[in-house]
Amino acid sequence: MFPTEARILIGDHEMKPPLTTGTGYLLWLAVFIGFCGIHRFYAGKWGTGLLWLLTGGLCGIGQFIDLFLMESIIDEGNRNRR
Repeated sequence: MFPTEARILIGDHEMKPPLTTGTGYLLWLAVFIGFCGIHRFYAGKWGTGLLWLLTGGLCGIGQFIDLFLMESIIDEGNRNRR
């Protein structure tokens, strides 16, 4: 059986643990084995994740730009998870 996603209980509200920038960068490195956009799936950006995956990170340009935007991508993903 697979472990379930960890959740944090605060009062009556249940929260998911935050996404981390370090994990985002590790997933960005998947570009070197042919998987562009995996970091975007991690951040909850399914549409652009699929676009990056199918176009090679917009021919590598979008993938390179995301290297510098990773912190804001992960912050936005954390805001959307609440």
